[in-house]
Amino acid sequence: MICVAETDVIRVRYWAAAKAAAGTDSDDVAVSGPVTLAELRSAAAALHPDSRLFEVLAVCSTLVGDQPVGRADPDSVTIEPGSSVEFLPPFAGG
Repeated sequence: MICVAETDVIRVRYWAAAKAAAGTDSDDVAVSGPVTLAELRSAAAALHPDSRLFEVLAVCSTLVGDQPVGRADPDSVTIEPGSSVEFLPPFAGG
């Protein structure tokens, strides 16, 4: 019998240009434990091959839950399974 590790998900929500690049407003990214923001961006982009999603996510402001990530290094931001992450591209106007 093969035992498969149970996975959890991180809900990823896309806004504006990120939504357009992904072709959807959200994804549930399967994870087996905490991941970094950099890993989550790569995993989300891998769900949408042949898109510009990775490039768009790299310039997005990011919220983990309701907390802004700000200018923190994506390799130093840890995201727990069950969390929600929102990617908000820069926008013009005011």
